[in-house]
Amino acid sequence: MQSSTKIDWKPGTMIYPLPAVLISCGATDEEYNIFTVSWVGTICTDPPMCYISVRPQRHSYPIIAKNREFVINLTNEEMAFATDWCGVRSGKNHQKFAEMHLTPGKSNQLQAPIIQESPLSMECRVKEIIPLGTHDMFIAEIMNIQADTRFIDETTGQFKMQEAKLIAYSHGHYYKLGEEIGKFGWSVQKKRSATMQKK
Repeated sequence: MQSSTKIDWKPGTMIYPLPAVLISCGATDEEYNIFTVSWVGTICTDPPMCYISVRPQRHSYPIIAKNREFVINLTNEEMAFATDWCGVRSGKNHQKFAEMHLTPGKSNQLQAPIIQESPLSMECRVKEIIPLGTHDMFIAEIMNIQADTRFIDETTGQFKMQEAKLIAYSHGHYYKLGEEIGKFGWSVQKKRSATMQKK
């Protein structure tokens, strides 16, 4: 393995790549809004919990804080333009669903809409809001998931992430996901296979 030389940088948010998701919120048609978030992640498996970090100045912040719910909509290559546009335009001045030709769908557990075009939508109920500095963290429980049937394996019932053509965000740029190089546990399986071959 090739050695490398490293230098110190000032502390910063350099955890990349990240998912590029569209957050939908609002309890009524008039209140509906969409905005782009990359500061999003998993917290817990049981119960299933996640977080998004949002600047208090954003138009959707008081909507989510009031209703205590939002939907995380995964995005794919077909939604790349809308994903960027919804991140640089404010809901104060734009009707984002209409202008991006996206369809508000009905959540099963929330008032907030899903984005019908998204390959997978997670309905989230806010449990806690933590002020952290420039952003506040919304910790939420995932109450329900709606998945596009095009990406459901008919045999296993699993969601075929690789076929959904999801996109990622890395340091100001959007990317397609690359070629698979392994799966969970593959390093152990490889060693096990080599051991079995020696026997």
